[in-house]
Amino acid sequence: MNTLWDKLTWLFSDEEDPDEVLYDPVHVGGAVVISLVGIGALYWLLWTLLVYEGGLFKKAGAAAQVLFTSKTLADFGYEGSPYAMGVFEGWFGNLAALLLFAGLVAALHRLYLKAAARARERRP
Repeated sequence: MNTLWDKLTWLFSDEEDPDEVLYDPVHVGGAVVISLVGIGALYWLLWTLLVYEGGLFKKAGAAAQVLFTSKTLADFGYEGSPYAMGVFEGWFGNLAALLLFAGLVAALHRLYLKAAARARERRP
């Protein structure tokens, strides 16, 4: 009976265990919010690059056919820049997403190279 009483009093005691890992709930909340923002930004970037108004690959394929075959812009529905662009509708958004994606990949590559250089320096 005495051990049961000790366990119940320990459960409701205000003494902290020195072996318990401490964390700040604000840091955990911040990590969750930053992760969700990062996931949302990555989703927007990939959606704009690959899906928005047909995606970049559809426009690149049509542009290649115009450049290397006898097809014209009119074959792909292009009538004029701001009015009826056909397949090329939304090209500015796709191009902006491509540039942002290339910048993100370059920044991640630079971080990787710095981390690899630091790891090589630490290695005996």
